[in-house]
Amino acid sequence: MVPNGLSDSGGAVQTTNNRMELKAVLEALSALEGAVEVHCDSTYVVNCFRDQWWQGWIRRKWKTADGKAVSNQDLWMSIIEQVQRRPVEFRWVKGHSGDRWNDEADRLATEAADGQDMVQEQSLF
Repeated sequence: MVPNGLSDSGGAVQTTNNRMELKAVLEALSALEGAVEVHCDSTYVVNCFRDQWWQGWIRRKWKTADGKAVSNQDLWMSIIEQVQRRPVEFRWVKGHSGDRWNDEADRLATEAADGQDMVQEQSLF
């Protein structure tokens, strides 16, 4: 959800919350031009950029610090590509804390999860 009112939602069967958080970030970055400030309640997403996990993943050929394969590598690669092209800032927002946009994003995600029978991932925008 962005302040200008552009929003959408989607989902997938047999997925994870982390994967859907990443998909939402990727779709938003793909739909918007110029500098973007992402407000997100996912520490998985925010910490990746705040702590620069992604640089270590690339250096280690997409392995975590403990040698495991990075989860959701396909989405991370696309997000990182977007982040390298322009200014993108990630800010953590506490979930369910009265943040207008986070609450709206949560509402849309809940509706999508409850009301759709997903066969495969769908575009969010």
